[in-house]
Amino acid sequence: MGYGVKLRVWGEYACFTRPEMKAERVSYDVMTPSAARGILEAIHWKPALTWRIDRIHVLKPINFDSIRRNEVEHKISARNIKTAMLGGEIDLHQYAAEERQQRAALVLRDVDYVIEAHFELTNKAGEGDNEGKHCDIFTRRARTGQCHMRPYFGCREFPVHFTLQEEAVPPSPLTGERDLGWMLWDIDFANHMEPIFFRPVMKNGIIDARSPKGDRL
Repeated sequence: MGYGVKLRVWGEYACFTRPEMKAERVSYDVMTPSAARGILEAIHWKPALTWRIDRIHVLKPINFDSIRRNEVEHKISARNIKTAMLGGEIDLHQYAAEERQQRAALVLRDVDYVIEAHFELTNKAGEGDNEGKHCDIFTRRARTGQCHMRPYFGCREFPVHFTLQEEAVPPSPLTGERDLGWMLWDIDFANHMEPIFFRPVMKNGIIDARSPKGDRL
């Protein structure tokens, strides 16, 4: 196991969209491990390392809010993009003002989490890469609020505020066990971007997000 870190993240809204919902967005009850990994990668990532999420601490009650958001009706097709890449003459423009639609969304309100994670070096690590170096870089950036792109909670309009959690993680107001149902764990990019689902049980506000070995799709 590589070096471990703890990052506290919070924000006004969050939307970790359930893939089974098509037109309107409906969020999972809590942050998914893949979303947590994306936040860490926004602060520090190199091909030489890969992030592994260990636990997610939910520090505030789970509250939902229904809002309406502007979205576009269509997206530029992958086929048209491939045609353009091969030199074909094709129109790739999209005017958001002409395709704007209002859609309902069921989002999380007033979220606060602590992400426990570690990183491991990959086969792309060079001679200058070592765990101590990358741990120092991440720690420095997390303490000062630096990132190479602004992390967000599922949608770009829901920005993440973050800081390094250097003290003990505060207790969660959520007690007991809660079955969260089937949830997206991550995407297997090495296997045709196959989604991996697992069935987490939140115990006293803590979700074990390590690689699922039991309930897994």
